[in-house]
Parts: sequence; structure tokens; C-alpha cells
Amino acid sequence: MTASPTPRRAALAFVFVTALLDVLALGIVIPVLPDLVKGFVGGDNARAAHMVGLFGTLFAAMQFLFSPLIGALSDRFGRRPILLVSCFGLGVDYLLMAVAPSLGWLVVGRIVSGITAASFTTASAYIADVTPAEKRAGAFGMLGAAFGLGFIVGPAAGGLLGGIEPRLPFWVAGGLSLLNACYGLFVLPESLPADRRGAFSWRRANPLGAFALLRGAPGLLGLGGIVWLYYLAHEVLNNTFVIYVNDRYGWGPESVGLTLAGVGVCSTVVQGGLVGRVVKRLGARRTMMVGLVAGAAGFTTFGASPVGAGLLCGIPLVALWGMVGPSAQSMMSAQVAATEQGLLQGTLVSIRGITGMIGPLLFTSVLADSVGPFAMLPQGSPFMLAAVLLVAALALAFVVTRPQRAMA
Repeated sequence: MTASPTPRRAALAFVFVTALLDVLALGIVIPVLPDLVKGFVGGDNARAAHMVGLFGTLFAAMQFLFSPLIGALSDRFGRRPILLVSCFGLGVDYLLMAVAPSLGWLVVGRIVSGITAASFTTASAYIADVTPAEKRAGAFGMLGAAFGLGFIVGPAAGGLLGGIEPRLPFWVAGGLSLLNACYGLFVLPESLPADRRGAFSWRRANPLGAFALLRGAPGLLGLGGIVWLYYLAHEVLNNTFVIYVNDRYGWGPESVGLTLAGVGVCSTVVQGGLVGRVVKRLGARRTMMVGLVAGAAGFTTFGASPVGAGLLCGIPLVALWGMVGPSAQSMMSAQVAATEQGLLQGTLVSIRGITGMIGPLLFTSVLADSVGPFAMLPQGSPFMLAAVLLVAALALAFVVTRPQRAMA
């Protein structure tokens, strides 16, 4: 399971940019998609809200269904062709949405974008191919930093471009993806030699079959459970933060935007510059546990703070929580063969797809019962629930990683 020779720096830059553009292309349309949908439903806000929710569910469902397939295809045919096809497909899809003449076309576009954006799976597998096991946490952290950076820049750029013309963000997202794909044609070498590729199997290249991989090594299924709890807790930020701080602290759009940007910047710094150093010093296992403790403390601070200034104190703790994902991912990748790296990364994205379908309903339901004059739960309950999930993940980590101390 040794890594292949390190590719050119330009190739690794392409993989980083690909991951960044996946998220950037998703974030850049967030500010304009609701208004575009409203235009197709005659300005009906209620129907538009339902359709936007449907888009989010469809996107997560496509990630759940197709990520194992894309990962398995990259194990069979190599990372380069899958990455390039995904980039070209994402670019063409956003151009399709830019000219969509009806709501139906827009729905098709969001389905296709959910499939093609799963190139994050292959990007992670590429990193696993070319990075020694002891350095993978730092490399996966860089991909996490790309994810955070995309969500900082994307919505801001989308808002500015949408102010010029509502469909302009779709044109820009499509153009950037196509330009990156063309660049990759010249700089991206294959990271998985033919003699290290695995056979393709439909039995495994589906979500249910892919999860069988997690039973293939001691502790791998438990680590998958930790990742599931980690991703599920993350949904609290995406789905409740804006309404929560508006209701409890009276924050407006400017305060919310600046705070979320601060969260994104801190998370990018942690994942891009800190996680590799911490793993080198503490090991992946201890780093993961430190991150879970920090995350639980951060969400508890979010939920318990009676004033907005107290919530701000929790941001560095929530940022440190970002060390969990790369650490767990590196521990899991060390336990599977080179022929299964793509399938593993696809399985992880499928896990995220499941939480993307469950999390919004779970946390918004808790939020609905904790705001307003007839609230049945204390303020901050969604974040307290997220903290409880991370405490459960910490307890699971103590149990399932104890026999694998050598991995730390």
C-alpha cells in the first residue's frame, strides 16, 4: 500500500483547485438560486422554498447514490479520466442551468450537478495514492481547506455576480469548471498504475454494497460511525445558524455573513495549516479526539451563550473540530488496499449524503420547537444536540480505536 511517486506540483495544485471549484460552483449559485426558482413559479415564496429544499435533498441523494460508483470506477480505470470527465460534466451542467428555460430543466441540472460534483471522491483517492500514510491527514486537511475556502468565496462572489445578472453566476461556475478541466488535460498524470487497479463490481459500486467495505478491517466500521456522527453534527451550521442568531441575538444579514466568514476562515486555517502538524505531534487518533472535544465544547458555547459575544468565543473551538475529518479519513485510508481507495472515498461521501438528507429535517425540527413564544425546548437546543452527537462520537472513538494504537 505504498504511495506512488509524487506527481508534479502542478498536478496536486489541479486536484486542490478541482476540490475548490466543486464547492465554489455549489456556493456561487446559493444567493441566486431562490430568486431564479421564484421566477419559474410566478413569485410564489412558499412554493419556491419547497423547491429549493427539494434541490438540496436531490443533490444529497445523488451524492449518496453515485459517489461509490464514481469511486469504484476510479479504482478500475484510474483517477485521471474520472476527474477530467467530472470536471467537464460539471462545467457543461452549469452552462445548461444558465440557459434553463423551465423549472424542470433546472431540476435536471441540480441532479446532474450532484452526480458530477462527486469528483471530490476521486480527488481524495488521488491524494491517498500519492501521499504516504503518515502524511495523509495533512493532505486531506488541505482538501478540507479547499472546501472551507469555496464556501467563503462562493456565496460572496455569487451575490456580487447575481447583482449584475441573475444567471451570471451559472455562466461563471461553468466556465471555471471547463477551464480547470482543460488545464488538467495538460498537467494531471495518472496516480494509480494499471497493476494496482481493482476489478469493477456492480455489487460493491452502490451505497449498500460499498458499506460492506467498512466491515473489511478491524475498527473500520466504528470509524465510519464516527464520521457519520461528525457529518450529521455539521448539518446544524448549514440549516439553523441564520435563524438561531437572528432570533436569539437579533443579528441581521451583515452580522451573520461576517460571522460565517469568520468560521470559514478559522476552519480553513486549521485544516490547511494546522492539522498536519498536530497529527505529526499527537498522532491521528489523539488528534481526532482533541477535535471531538473541541467541537462539543464549541457547540455547547454556541447553544448556551446568552449574548452574541459569547457565541463568538466558540468559533475557534468549532474550527479545531475540523481536525476530526482529516484524521479519521487518514486512519481509514491506511486500512484499505490501493485498489479500494476510490471506493472508500466514495463510501465516505455517501455517508455525507445520508446526513445531508437527515440533518436538515432533524435540526430544523428541533429549532422550530426552541424559538418563538410557544417554544417547548430551550434556546440553543439544536447546537446542544450537535454537541451530544460529538460526545457520542468521542465515546465511540475510545472504544473502536483502542486496539489500533499503532495507527496513532
